[in-house]
Amino acid sequence: MADLKRTPLRDFHVSHGAKLVDFAGWEMPVQYRSILEEHRAVRLAAGLFDVSHMGEVDIQGPGAGAFLNALVTNDVGKMYPGRVLYSPMCHPDGGVIDDLLVYMRGPEDFLLCVNAGNTQADLDWMRARAAGCDVAVTDRSDGCALVAVQGPAAAAILQSLTEMSLGVLKYYHFAEGIIAGARCIISRTGYTGEDGFELYHAAGEAPALSEAILAAGRPHGLELCGLGARDSLRLEAGYPLYGHELTREISPLTAGLGWTVKLDKECDFSGRAALALEKKDGSARKVVFFRTGDRRIVRPETPVAGADGATVGRVLSGTLSPILSEAIGTALVETPASAGALRVDVRGSLIDLRLVKPPFVELRKPS
Repeated sequence: MADLKRTPLRDFHVSHGAKLVDFAGWEMPVQYRSILEEHRAVRLAAGLFDVSHMGEVDIQGPGAGAFLNALVTNDVGKMYPGRVLYSPMCHPDGGVIDDLLVYMRGPEDFLLCVNAGNTQADLDWMRARAAGCDVAVTDRSDGCALVAVQGPAAAAILQSLTEMSLGVLKYYHFAEGIIAGARCIISRTGYTGEDGFELYHAAGEAPALSEAILAAGRPHGLELCGLGARDSLRLEAGYPLYGHELTREISPLTAGLGWTVKLDKECDFSGRAALALEKKDGSARKVVFFRTGDRRIVRPETPVAGADGATVGRVLSGTLSPILSEAIGTALVETPASAGALRVDVRGSLIDLRLVKPPFVELRKPS
């Protein structure tokens, strides 16, 4: 653990009893008291997450917009200041390099939030493609902290700590403001499926800000949350995790994220030709979501069998849904097989997979 990177909140986690683990080279809290309690708190009240391991990259200059639109699959050209855009970023063959958030501060000024384990690879990819684009790519990760307050009580908790009216901030929009004395980019986004906010701020202000949010949130039922609850919440919401539902071998179309691939936008982009061909011919495999009616968790890499018993795919993610009280997950299967019966072997027992359209539970995202 001594060789792992630490967020500015590492001592905060220790002081509040977190269990720390290695996650993508970072020493991160997996849980505090209980993953189940933390998960339920987010669905019913609120949770506070440290996500400072994520990477932040500035894209600035006269060519910033055109550069980004050629970099990602979604349409940056339709953005405006204060808007947030989710998009995969692909290799020319359609395989996913990363999925990220794009923040537009101005026509020549964008911020990207990228996955922790991919930050350096993303930077290398972007810098290689920036040559001749009149754009600067700057890594801001070390000086930036990021916390997320998620759940139906999130807005009320944060509103008590700021003079800014959070109610005017729409879903997938952001603004700059002061929260508990810390200057933040206040983003109405998250990874749980609930209403909530992500707060980008200077690393040195992270401990005081988090203590203030914790104190304001306790009367509302807020819990400190770790990576365990973050994963079960995102899976219940039907959100992909890079390295599982999105990979170098799983394209956005295979993953069911066709709405993020704008083949008709005005510029060419990395992966466009391959993705256009996949859309035309259909994906040979597809990511499906399943529930089991059983509490036994179906672990990643478990083979998935079709109606005749032959292997037709593998499990990508699996967890116990604390709300449904049954195992849920995702699998990558041959597209024709997805129309028939699917099952897995869990410690000698055959369990049927019932395919569903996510989210698995009712969510209360803002409009």
